[in-house]
Amino acid sequence: MITHPSFTVEPWCLRETELSLDLLAQSESVFALSNGHMGWRGNLDEGEPHGLPGAYLNGVYERHPLPYAEAGYGYPESGQTMINVTDGKIIRLLVDDHPCDLRYGRLVSHERVLDFRSGVLSREAQWTSPGGRTVRISSRRLVSFTQRAVAAIVYEVEPTDGAASVAVQSELVANEQLPRFSDDPRVAAATESPLVAEEYFAQETRLRLVHRTTHSALRVAAAADHLVEGPESTRWTAQSEPDVSRLTVTADLVPGRPLRLVKFVAYGWSGERSLPAVHDQVDAAVAAAVSTGWDGLVAEQRAYLDRFWAGADVEVEGDAEIQQAVRFALFHVLQAAARGENRAIPAKGLTGTGYDGHSFWDTESYVLPVLTFTAPEAVSSALRWRHRTLPAALERARQLGLAGATFPWRTIDGAECSAYWPAGTAAFHVNADIAMAVVRYVAVTGDEDFERAEGLDLLVHTARLWHSLGHHDAEGVFHLDGVTGPDEYSAFARDNLYTNLMARRNLIDAAEAAVRHPDRAAELGVDEEESAMWRDAAARMAVPYNESLGVHEQSAGFTTLQRWNFEATPPDTYPLLLHYPYFDLYRKQVVKQADLVLAMMECPDAFTDEEKARDFAYYEALTVRDSSLSASCQAVLAAETGHLRLAYAYLGEAALMDLDDLEHNTRDGLHIASLAGTWITLVGGFGGMRRYAGEDGKPGRLAFAPRLPEALSRVAFTVLVRGRRLKVDIGRSHTRYRLVEGEPLVVLHHGEPVTLSADGPVDCRMPPVPARPEPQQPAGRRPMGLSAGEESLAGTLE
Repeated sequence: MITHPSFTVEPWCLRETELSLDLLAQSESVFALSNGHMGWRGNLDEGEPHGLPGAYLNGVYERHPLPYAEAGYGYPESGQTMINVTDGKIIRLLVDDHPCDLRYGRLVSHERVLDFRSGVLSREAQWTSPGGRTVRISSRRLVSFTQRAVAAIVYEVEPTDGAASVAVQSELVANEQLPRFSDDPRVAAATESPLVAEEYFAQETRLRLVHRTTHSALRVAAAADHLVEGPESTRWTAQSEPDVSRLTVTADLVPGRPLRLVKFVAYGWSGERSLPAVHDQVDAAVAAAVSTGWDGLVAEQRAYLDRFWAGADVEVEGDAEIQQAVRFALFHVLQAAARGENRAIPAKGLTGTGYDGHSFWDTESYVLPVLTFTAPEAVSSALRWRHRTLPAALERARQLGLAGATFPWRTIDGAECSAYWPAGTAAFHVNADIAMAVVRYVAVTGDEDFERAEGLDLLVHTARLWHSLGHHDAEGVFHLDGVTGPDEYSAFARDNLYTNLMARRNLIDAAEAAVRHPDRAAELGVDEEESAMWRDAAARMAVPYNESLGVHEQSAGFTTLQRWNFEATPPDTYPLLLHYPYFDLYRKQVVKQADLVLAMMECPDAFTDEEKARDFAYYEALTVRDSSLSASCQAVLAAETGHLRLAYAYLGEAALMDLDDLEHNTRDGLHIASLAGTWITLVGGFGGMRRYAGEDGKPGRLAFAPRLPEALSRVAFTVLVRGRRLKVDIGRSHTRYRLVEGEPLVVLHHGEPVTLSADGPVDCRMPPVPARPEPQQPAGRRPMGLSAGEESLAGTLE
């Protein structure tokens, strides 16, 4: 979409200069507003036309039976689907009795702007009705970061060419008619009318609806209040019925005398609290919003985002699209998590219903690394959600005959709800991803209280899973058999390298944390014998390696499998899983998404520089990137191994995944992990930032190995580390490190220690980039913008 003529490239906003109905669903996703607790898709204020209406509350879902041709022990019984809750953003408009529907009459002009610094979505339009009257429509909308239950809209209408009678209908609407997005009748039945009315109310300018879901038994309330400004002729009435509560405002308008409506909306939900309690909650929240007022909400929003950008902004010189894209990405990553407050971060955030609103392992592996260094309070919240679901994970492990906890591959409330058993049962690496997120968060923030409480619980129970799942062979080597790693084209394998290395780290970290907190460890039943078993398993963990090829194996025996015939694979048969049987994919050397490459990024000290170079080249030739999770990992390792042109090309794919709708499904919601991958590529790839493990439980040092591709002249970023604010400014020949705030800090620059303090910045020279042959991709799968013979990628990302 960023290359579509309706959109402009600007550093601090996303601007759409005309309404394109063929892009409506995608634009609703990119213009979505949320705060991690509630979310509104970027639907037009008038409700129609729309691609997919959407108002979401994090954690609100409906259950439905999972389909199985044949039953099997341990299969999850119920699926979970995020539902469209009461829509509070609709403000319908009638001009001289003609409904404002932009498909009719004539749309003179239309512009929308999402401002990343203010957090406000603005809209300006001029529309001529079928009756010939032209009106100017202006609206501004926000979902508050400071008052987490609140959203607000300012809506103005004014005739421009003569008098007009207008009616504005501000509504709360439940059970909106939605496009059918699933062919499964069970899912359709659960989502088409998921809300059962319990209370409806309308009086003066106040509205309220309370509903309950049928199967998940969640109570949802929405309330609204309004401020109305207009000429003396302005009148309003309120009415309500089970699924609609409406304020209708009428006025006779002339040019220069607009009708202005300020709408404050509040949401609340609970699976336990009574109807009066939830009803009172939303009434109180909307009253607080009215007291703050629109201007007050905007001021709070700007102050919140000013603080965020001071510790999170990434500056890019040399590519204006990437500059816009990384700020777009950071803004939406923040929106997905900021006020989640002990809830999951869904794969699509709260921007659409893709993946049924589920959270996956990519939250811990892609999204939380970004937030750990930019908005760490959101990370503790997300990890506390995992801790809250620990009872379900313990029960799942018992069901599978294992000790410890088995966390779900995909879920909303903590229960596994994937009917795809090679992932839903065998993707045990989720445990290690969670453990790594705990260790990263504690190391970067120094939050020892969290480690002592929730963190230790998570580390111990995930470690117990690995010791229960694995076994020692006759030579004493510790193996993990029958697991599915990140690459979903290789399932149920032996010794998946990513899983083994992450499990090894998990076992060591759990043992070390138990030493730091012996009383809490004793409460969990951890003794010296158990810790010793964890350390022994870690020390003897299998690390599959092909000596003849000189590369690590993605899993034991992987490099001996037949290679996929990429040359004979037509371009229109990607993604492969939609055109070839999994049976064929599982027994070939073909990689859906970075797996071993991700292991090198997450466990950098487990590989030498030469091993990284050989491994990256080998797996680059097998990876088809049928997943949006792949490009950023490949970019990071491409940069580390000296392939900067290739890294820059992969940066384009990660950054423009949704802005260019590369996978043709942005209509279902944004790819939050790929957006996070934009930051990961710039900071972890071109900034070379790694967090190496410390010794004896110490946090270890941050290391940087910056280098830039030819197309970029400067990349600068800020990270938050243990109460410090550090800015890294990378140029062509030097990198400047500046401690903006906090106590002195020692970092590594290309392996050399650098001491930073308040005395001033430190400039470090950049060593030459190692020269290596450029690795090849599978036939037809080179990243966009990269073609044979190109010397530079500048301006070629399309």
